[in-house]
Amino acid sequence: MTQHSSASTESSHQAFTPIPLSQRQMSSWDLFATWIGANANNGTWYIGGVIAACGLVTASITLIIVGLLSYILLALASYMGYRSGLPAMALTRASFGLRGSYLPSLVNLLQFIGWAAVNTFIAATSISYILDQLFGLPQYGKPGGQLGLVLGILIMSVLHLVSISLGEKSVRLIERIGIILVIIFFLWESIVIFQRVTLTDIINWQPPHHLRLSAGVAADTLAAFNLAWVTSAADFSRFTKHRQAATSASFFGANLGLFWFAFIGIFSTIAASVTLNHFDPNDSDPSTVATKLGLGGLALIVIILTSTTANAVNLFAAGSALKNIWHQLSLRISLWIVTVLATLVTFIPLYVASFLTTFETFLDAIGMLLGPEIAIFLIDYFVIHHRYYQTECFSDHQGPYWYFHGINGRAVISWLLGVACYLALKQIPQLVATTGTTFITIAITAGIYYCSMILFKPLNNK
Repeated sequence: MTQHSSASTESSHQAFTPIPLSQRQMSSWDLFATWIGANANNGTWYIGGVIAACGLVTASITLIIVGLLSYILLALASYMGYRSGLPAMALTRASFGLRGSYLPSLVNLLQFIGWAAVNTFIAATSISYILDQLFGLPQYGKPGGQLGLVLGILIMSVLHLVSISLGEKSVRLIERIGIILVIIFFLWESIVIFQRVTLTDIINWQPPHHLRLSAGVAADTLAAFNLAWVTSAADFSRFTKHRQAATSASFFGANLGLFWFAFIGIFSTIAASVTLNHFDPNDSDPSTVATKLGLGGLALIVIILTSTTANAVNLFAAGSALKNIWHQLSLRISLWIVTVLATLVTFIPLYVASFLTTFETFLDAIGMLLGPEIAIFLIDYFVIHHRYYQTECFSDHQGPYWYFHGINGRAVISWLLGVACYLALKQIPQLVATTGTTFITIAITAGIYYCSMILFKPLNNK
């Protein structure tokens, strides 16, 4: 992000004060770079490695279609931040009610802490490999390797505390440095991959039948990954005065980062499988794949740095959500709290299940909760309220967004019905195998909420 004046920086920490156009200095390039950096990271690489189990053609087609659909929604949510000058969770006060907005804020808080933990775990794995090379500590995945991973988690947590100490200014700095690193890394890895295997080998490769992933499961996996960013889009677009930056720059930046690193994950995972004549989806993380391809310690260092890049955005979004729930906290204190929580969550795969199992469970929960939330969030602004909120009423307990005791019951009920719909659709094998259920759930929830708002008179205890 562009560095703000002291007055602007102070106002940005007041998370529910609209930022005037005159104080916004974020350019189209800044937003474009932010969203490239948000997706050009190890989590996206890992997603690519997971969906590689579909085979190259199916994985590639699914990746492109789901990416375009998801980030149309991101562009719409980003437009809301540009128009209002408010972060995403503050904007949910209009649709869910002043107190009802705690529900999507809690979901956002948990999911971005989860994403920060995912990136931290991947980077900590790289650190364990480096510690093995430098000091002989067993790398993660081998007997005694947990010590190296624990040290890696603690090192990454310190890096995160440093990166968020300057608030949104650190995002700007880290993203610009990170983009340079990922460009170099992308070119380097591409050369290594095609020195080892041919494009024909990668195209013809097929996963073992018992490990094959269906297109529908891949679509839901990708949708859960992509939709997480939709609920934080306004947190960054509120700093720009240019509509094109909020919409086009966000859309193209997010897709470029997604396609870029997910394809790295697909190609590198398949290349490693062809080279070793063995495929295990549990070994799709960037650190393991980079080691199998012989990329060396420098690649592991880049993985660590790009994790810090992605988590600057994850932690900022989580901190904003926590502030919506607990208004008395400053944004900086909120960032410190979510960073510590993310560190604790990172230890879960060590004691509960494998990283892949934990990751897949996490993605399924995101898809179930976020799809209905996003449907309500967007329909309320663009259709019900015709792109206009009375933002001056966002703290008014006698205003139009108070509804009934601060909660819009129709939004909450629509959200719950959407979650139930998602679970019901998951029981239909044809959907699970072909299209997935996430976007169908979004469409159904949008219809439910629209009908409830049109057919029933708003409840307000004024």
